[in-house]
Amino acid sequence: MDVSMSRLVQPFDERGHRLTAIWRKDKREGHFFPAPGRASAPEIMLTLPNILTLSRILAVPLLAALLWWPHWQLGYALAFALYCLMGITDYFDGMLARSSGAVSRLGIFLDPIADKIMIAAVILVLTAKGVFTGPHVGDLHVVAGLIILVREIAVSGLREFLGGLQVSVPVSKLAKWKTTFQLVSLGALILGGALPAMEWIHLSGLVFLWAAAILTLVTGWDYLRVGLRHMD
Repeated sequence: MDVSMSRLVQPFDERGHRLTAIWRKDKREGHFFPAPGRASAPEIMLTLPNILTLSRILAVPLLAALLWWPHWQLGYALAFALYCLMGITDYFDGMLARSSGAVSRLGIFLDPIADKIMIAAVILVLTAKGVFTGPHVGDLHVVAGLIILVREIAVSGLREFLGGLQVSVPVSKLAKWKTTFQLVSLGALILGGALPAMEWIHLSGLVFLWAAAILTLVTGWDYLRVGLRHMD
């Protein structure tokens, strides 16, 4: 490769985020490769935002273990503290990546995966331990959790399909509200296990869970509609 025919650039990902390392771009072939003396792949992987994201993924088994005993109030209190810490970490890893220009492809890949793993793990454990129960409808609240899980799997597949076609679907305000309702509902259900005498916390969690499920269907339809337009 003729280095004289290349120039130093700092590439951006498909969302316009600046990537961590300085790269060279060959003018003839259009390929990026790390410039000499610049950040290597391991250095990019070990940036603070990526470490925070990885820590959230590694904390999921501990969170699930603390939730496994539904009548252990201390365990649920510790799980709620860990759940909040993971949420704070989620906020700061994105903020640090943007403010320092350390947005990497690895971080963009891992961040939504970390969120989905945590949400799926909490829903599955709470369902298995019978936490998704309430007055009048009993275990029917499990349907709301199932809607959320199925939607996340389906949308992940649609994103892969649309990504291969170079088609992106912008994140809507409803999608952000959906995520907020999911996190609030699961947090309330965990806190309700730590404070069983305050039944309103548990009931509030179920209300937010159904609100999240409804928004999940609405925002999922946006992805499905775009996907159907690009299917043969």
